[in-house]
Amino acid sequence: MNTYPLLDSLAAPQQIRHFSLPQLEQLAEEVRGFLIDSVSETGGHFSSNLGTVELTVALFHHFDFLLDRIVWDVGHQSYPHKILTGRKDRFPTLRQHGGLSGFLKRDESPYDHFGAGHASTSISAALGMAMARDLQKQDFTSIAVIGDGSMTAGMAFEGLNQAGYLETRKFMVILNDNDMSINPNVGSLQGYLNQIISGQYYKRWRDRIEGAIKAIPVQSVSLRLAKAAKWSEESFKRIAVPGLLFEDLGFCYIGPVKGHDMGALMKALAEAKERMAEGPVLLHIQTQKGYGYTPAEKDPLKWHGVTAFDAEAGEMLKGDASKPTLPSFTQVFGSTLVDLARQDEKIVGITAAMLDGTGLNLLQKAIPERCFDVGIAEQHAVTFAAGLAVQGMRPVCAIYSTFLQRGFDQVLHDVCLQDLPVTFALDRAGIVGADGPTHHGLYDLAYLRCMPNMILMAPKDENELKRMLLTAIYSNHPAALRYPRGSALGVTLDDPITPLPVGKAELLAEGSDLLITALGAMVAPAVALAKQLETEGISCAVINARFVKPLDEALHAHWATHTRAFVTLEEGCETGGFGTAVAEALSRRGITRPWLCCAVPDHLVQHGDPRMLMDEEGLSPEALLRRTRAFLQNLT
Repeated sequence: MNTYPLLDSLAAPQQIRHFSLPQLEQLAEEVRGFLIDSVSETGGHFSSNLGTVELTVALFHHFDFLLDRIVWDVGHQSYPHKILTGRKDRFPTLRQHGGLSGFLKRDESPYDHFGAGHASTSISAALGMAMARDLQKQDFTSIAVIGDGSMTAGMAFEGLNQAGYLETRKFMVILNDNDMSINPNVGSLQGYLNQIISGQYYKRWRDRIEGAIKAIPVQSVSLRLAKAAKWSEESFKRIAVPGLLFEDLGFCYIGPVKGHDMGALMKALAEAKERMAEGPVLLHIQTQKGYGYTPAEKDPLKWHGVTAFDAEAGEMLKGDASKPTLPSFTQVFGSTLVDLARQDEKIVGITAAMLDGTGLNLLQKAIPERCFDVGIAEQHAVTFAAGLAVQGMRPVCAIYSTFLQRGFDQVLHDVCLQDLPVTFALDRAGIVGADGPTHHGLYDLAYLRCMPNMILMAPKDENELKRMLLTAIYSNHPAALRYPRGSALGVTLDDPITPLPVGKAELLAEGSDLLITALGAMVAPAVALAKQLETEGISCAVINARFVKPLDEALHAHWATHTRAFVTLEEGCETGGFGTAVAEALSRRGITRPWLCCAVPDHLVQHGDPRMLMDEEGLSPEALLRRTRAFLQNLT
């Protein structure tokens, strides 16, 4: 373990404002050392945070963030910010239940000015703060730090567009350019940034031209000469840096600056503070994801989000090697999509900066021309898929459940209203654990169930995942399948994949006392619950619903009329979810029975171990048995 004399002596971040350059460099070194030591014990977002250490220290030297405002885009690059704002001693609890959040939270610290877990919100939020400041005649600087590919999203440019139009003063956007989101950045914007980096001599020449023009006596400058001078400067900008997009949007562009050179950062921030008096500033810094820790520098994707690891050896700590490794739902999806795509040239895969996270990296390796990573741009991904579908292709959009929320309007307006055959593969559905409320996939059932033409389903195991993917692709309608993070059940399927009849559930057991109907990952707990209740003399019918929409109303109605009550199980929000769909269907048929809805109530689920969270929400095997027993007792 390292020692941190300067960091340990820090009583408040305001002290950093009085540090000399050597002290700032030492503090950055200590923060990075503490970050490595701490995250190696707890796990968490790692390589992104290593890249922002110097920037964070430099910002705290120039600004007082009890007064000034800073918004860290996404928040997974803000661990150094947390370390410097009085939360160093809480890092052993990082991402644990009741402990320090892995993202910014306004109720966690007065230095956390805006919470976020999704990308590209920082510019809009920081601009809103600046506008509120001006309207209330306050005085502070508002800063957005955006990076890790977040500039590829349209929302970032919407914020830039308004800020430049308003000529907002004391407002700065810091573009943390590290060539990465989680996967390497894609798109023409990244090429544009590379052009800026290769053309950094422009700034020096611009300053010289401005100085030369200002040196000419005012009385000797004719209108024609002034116009010629302006034309010359604009022409030179187009030659030196093609487009100069940010200045055209109304920002004073500063950079690129080496983001791990403390001296260069200090000078750039000092210049930015002067320039902000005239209008908005964009400071472009170059950083390296994983900087200062060799394994993370070599493989920033692997070290983006980590479990506990051996810091000296640079190796992840492995679990119990004696247990067989089961395929994850993600792996099963990715390999199945490759198999299907090899059989049908019309199948294409689309993701939003999550190739590895969604399993589409397998398709990219196998058939790269039919795999599209659009960057952090879920809205574009959905409508791009709609355009492909219009022309006869069969697009599969692989997007985390929580991130598809960003494309809600596009799913409804561009896909569902036109009844286009786009398949949505929703990974990380349900409670995901340490990332917390911004990442739990709890709302997909509710927000997709209300959309016309949508087919909505969830597999109980990898066999059904394969069959559902095939069913969705060839349904000729919008279709979504949701599946959880982690390993499947280990079931294998040697026979050819066959489609499922749309809207047909699976009866797993007959019974006369209680109907238990479950969806997706909750089917196995439903079967276990029924077996336990059978030992207590309660006869249970069990249905694997498979489809939420269209729901198998006939099967549910039959067994609801042959039992005294029914229980619904789902790993999603209670409001508008699967249980509600069953209750509505029975009500339409005039069937009224006592109902126990086992789902997540209308509240935020915090971060922590998934098993602990499932128990808190009443969805663990023990909680389900306890709740069902109490429910049945109240019936007598």
